[in-house]
Amino acid sequence: MRWRPGCLAALVLAAVWGGVGVQADEGMWVFDNLPLEHLKRTYQFEPSADWVTQLRSSAVRFNSGGSGSFVSADGLVMTNHHVGADMLHKISTPEKDYHRDGFLAKSYADEIKAPDLELNVLVDIQDVTDKVLAGVVAGSDDAAAGIAKRKAMATIEKESLEKTGLRSDVVTLYQGGKYALYTYKKYTDVRLVFAPEFAIAFFGGDPDNFEYPRYDLDVCFFRAYEDGKPAKPKHHLKWSKGGSKDGELIFVAGHPGRTSRLNTLSHLEYLRDVSFPFTLEVLHDRENFLLEYSRKGAEQERQAKDELFGYQNSRKAREGGLKGLKDAALMGRKADVEKALRDQVAADPKAKAAYGEAWNKIAAAQKVSEKIARRVNFLERGFAFDSELFQIARTLVRLAQERTLPNPDRLREFRESGLDSLKLQLFSDAPVYADYEKAKLAHSLAFWKKTMGDDPLVAQVFQGRSAEEVAKAYIDGSKLADVALRKELAEKSASELAAVNDPMLKLAALVDADARKVRKQFEDEVEGVLSAQYGLIARAIFETRGSSVYPDATFTLRLAFGTVKGYEVDGKAIPPFTDVAGAFKHADAHGNTDPYELPPSWHKARKDGRLKLDTPMNFVSTADIIGGNSGSPVVNRENEVVGLIFDGNIYSLVLDFAYDDRLARAVSVDSRVILEALKSVYQAEGLVKELTAH
Repeated sequence: MRWRPGCLAALVLAAVWGGVGVQADEGMWVFDNLPLEHLKRTYQFEPSADWVTQLRSSAVRFNSGGSGSFVSADGLVMTNHHVGADMLHKISTPEKDYHRDGFLAKSYADEIKAPDLELNVLVDIQDVTDKVLAGVVAGSDDAAAGIAKRKAMATIEKESLEKTGLRSDVVTLYQGGKYALYTYKKYTDVRLVFAPEFAIAFFGGDPDNFEYPRYDLDVCFFRAYEDGKPAKPKHHLKWSKGGSKDGELIFVAGHPGRTSRLNTLSHLEYLRDVSFPFTLEVLHDRENFLLEYSRKGAEQERQAKDELFGYQNSRKAREGGLKGLKDAALMGRKADVEKALRDQVAADPKAKAAYGEAWNKIAAAQKVSEKIARRVNFLERGFAFDSELFQIARTLVRLAQERTLPNPDRLREFRESGLDSLKLQLFSDAPVYADYEKAKLAHSLAFWKKTMGDDPLVAQVFQGRSAEEVAKAYIDGSKLADVALRKELAEKSASELAAVNDPMLKLAALVDADARKVRKQFEDEVEGVLSAQYGLIARAIFETRGSSVYPDATFTLRLAFGTVKGYEVDGKAIPPFTDVAGAFKHADAHGNTDPYELPPSWHKARKDGRLKLDTPMNFVSTADIIGGNSGSPVVNRENEVVGLIFDGNIYSLVLDFAYDDRLARAVSVDSRVILEALKSVYQAEGLVKELTAH
């Protein structure tokens, strides 16, 4: 077959985007490479440099995983209730459950400090690809190249931190085709301002999660502080007076976590056949355990609620993703496009020499990953040791070892550029519940033994004891819940720490050598190979299309866009908007029982005639989003807030691998219901005034 000019570009782009071709609203675009021509051509919209700067500088990243935005001149930050849930859980007590009952600060003095929350605001992006690759010696194998690149990244980050004082992260883009230095302003004094009741924030619960229509007030407000006073950010988003309408162009600025649209067919097959099934096995196991633990009493339910939501959300997302990977049509398109691209590369001697083996090497790396993935997950990622105290102990053990090494040689999380953030977590005063810790640790140890019982390390940890006996010994004997002690231990050398008689420190030290060994193997034989070989595939894109493509998501700031638009399923039209009246009808249709029981505050507001039932509540759009976008602001052409991303529908779960806007939709809280609820349900007039002050 003969190929016309530009055919290679089309094939590479199709491979990047799941083999379905570029769709109208596709893309999670980096802010230094926005699709301005497309917006002008398709929507007759030309965002100015000031428009871009305002949106970029108003966007906020939560270190707990999620997005947000500045929405007032006094440091007010909007996000989802489920993004803030980790903090709500940590500041709650058996006597006062903010996660369940909600919270409203009447004044600055009433705002509650989050124990370990860090917010990041992007300041600058610099291309450092040449600097990262400069350290790679010609002819190096992929493992050596990977080590050289990690060292270079550490050096770049440290130099940037020393020069700017800003958080500095070198980000891998296009799976290794490009590297960029992202610098962030950090806020570590962050305080809770408002959260609604869990019952309305997650109305419909797990059954309605990733479904539509929805009726959720999944919103939460924090405030960033500097020097003990509310922060005064240079940029913040203004509130729309009219909200959005059907067919309107909207934009989403957020931090999508991870997509796999660049992945080769063999990589996707690995995810389908190995990675996702094991992950789902773990998620189902933990979900069932947490459900059982929650049934023991109200306090146990409170302790487990946030983690249970996380596991249920992840389980449903992975189920949707696996369904997509099992879609013969999607995988068939990937196979056809990949074959055509490889044939084209093979037909050109220069291209064949440069890129021809990339796919085979990626496939070989997946075989290695298949052999060691379970050990990586159980030991290095801590699946075997589900305990806050264990994670604290591991951090202390590794901190003592890593800080004696030159910065470029350290594990990534212990580089100088990240130490402040690491210590914010390490010295968190969030409560640790001993009984919950013992139950979680015992369960994860038992699952490890059932799954990897022939591993010699299992016998070393158990020493003939039951999982419950092991967990009790390690948790009851440890004093690491004491923050003051942690700060003291963090200053000790490795030898001094080894002499401390704390069983959890002993456990962390016992498993550390095996965990480090399997981590290094994974970094060298899997990650190093993928970085190098995907980098080659990415270069094929750049040679044919330049930089007019977007990279896979990396939990860095991206711009997505689309239109407010309903969809049709089995001949039934799904309108783009729901309203408050629909929430009450939805509750009635399910007997007004959990999880379809609206809070008393909402019933009272309706009874008193305060609540406007025709207020738009949730809406859907074609914006290209994924996990991590939760809490992202939705804005209109005027950069005004019209909504708040909180979910995708069930058809969006395949967006990890390919974009398709026929049925996939982003789900948002409407800006109008946020104001209506604050005013009519919660009487938060001060907050309403702050949000609407222009």
